[in-house]
Amino acid sequence: MAETKAAVKGNKVALEGNEAVAEAMRQINPDVVAAYPITPSTEIVQTFAQYVADGKVETNFVAVESEHSAMSACLAAAVAGGRVMNATSANGLALMWEILYVVSSLRQPVILTVVNRALSGNINIHCDHSDTMGSRDTGWVQLYAEDVQEAYDNLIQGVCIGETMDVRLPVMSCLDGFILSHSYELLQVQEDEDVQEFVGPYKPDNPMLDIDNPQTYGPLDLYDYYFEHKRSQMEAYPPAKQAIIDQGKRFGEAFGREYGLIEEFMTDDADFIVVAMGSTCGALRDVVEAQRDNGVKAGMLKIRAFRPFPAEEISDALSGASAVAVLDRASSFGAHAGPLYHEITSAQVTYSNIIPTNNYIYGLGGREILPEDLSSVFDDLHEVAEAGQPTEPVSFLGLRE
Repeated sequence: MAETKAAVKGNKVALEGNEAVAEAMRQINPDVVAAYPITPSTEIVQTFAQYVADGKVETNFVAVESEHSAMSACLAAAVAGGRVMNATSANGLALMWEILYVVSSLRQPVILTVVNRALSGNINIHCDHSDTMGSRDTGWVQLYAEDVQEAYDNLIQGVCIGETMDVRLPVMSCLDGFILSHSYELLQVQEDEDVQEFVGPYKPDNPMLDIDNPQTYGPLDLYDYYFEHKRSQMEAYPPAKQAIIDQGKRFGEAFGREYGLIEEFMTDDADFIVVAMGSTCGALRDVVEAQRDNGVKAGMLKIRAFRPFPAEEISDALSGASAVAVLDRASSFGAHAGPLYHEITSAQVTYSNIIPTNNYIYGLGGREILPEDLSSVFDDLHEVAEAGQPTEPVSFLGLRE
């Protein structure tokens, strides 16, 4: 997030991450919310359901029997012509899996808040990114929040990104479970009318309830045309990437906080850059500043948009470094490294900018990441730069010995 010269509007309010998301949903006032609550996203649905009961929104709230049913109902409402939202976590997201693909294939801009949580087994309700990393190929746009302010801001922007006419894709707005969802932060909450003006009225595209222009959704699509339809779906993602940039700028002009695909922190002259997503970026900023105080040219690259993946922008941002570390809060079992690492190193190869890069798996199941853990990453990068290659294929931060 970058501050702009726009006049700051709204009010400073102390809210939990879940409360901030529910407040953004209230201000957006979607047509339909169909949900089945699951920890740690339960408060979002609970708070929003109270808004419905109190008449503070005009939303049709549908209480369903499972997360699979929740996303199915969201899909039905979207193709009917409604602005639709939902929230879930971990196992709930996994139960939606089948319908996630259908929503993106039918180009329906459903907005889903995912409060990141570890997937079973064993049963764990705390934070890592295994849920959304597992769904990275379902065709949804994915935005990751560093703090509560960004979680609130991302949801509002997500509506406009998904509804851009040459995009029309569903959007996951992700925030770290408990670390953000249950933590209070003093954030800027915009006035209702300003949020409404920013998102604007919903403009459905070929809604099924338009009986004068009948449409067919989800027909049988075998080998004769399925391939061509998947190819045509791919055309939505370059415009989605541009929409993230455009809406981030428009948000900055309206509210004084501008966003992009990535955020560079002290990378201009950095020898050593650590790449991360989510709430860890906040702690990493402090560690980078401490490294600078000790004479180390350290920097951080924050990935805000994971889908569509900003490969060229990332490669360019890392181009001046001597060594890079990628932090993964998820494991890709059977692969040689974590999912974010795969994307980063692929981008380096694609754009002929290969830099020795270490991978670190950390924070699984909510394991705390400490400043000294992050500092050790920068210590390792000195050796990586000298060796000209990664010192370990995968390392583990904060692992019990």
